[in-house]
Amino acid sequence: DQLERNGAYGFVVANTANKIEIAKAVEALFNVKVRNVRTMRYAGKERRVGRFIGRRASWKKAIVTLQPGDTIEIFEGV
Repeated sequence: DQLERNGAYGFVVANTANKIEIAKAVEALFNVKVRNVRTMRYAGKERRVGRFIGRRASWKKAIVTLQPGDTIEIFEGV
């Protein structure tokens, strides 16, 4: 996909995680150098089941860009 060709990978992260924590976690887990982190928050939506109204949980997504030459092997070929 286009993100992976540019050295960027997407992750679902904890709502309370900040960009610095995300970068340190990716560097420690995958032994790569992070160049940039972009985050997006998604609000949970209301869902109805019969006459009951519930709510899906809010979540946060991070797009992590790596230094040129670094890759995350788990995502290769997926």
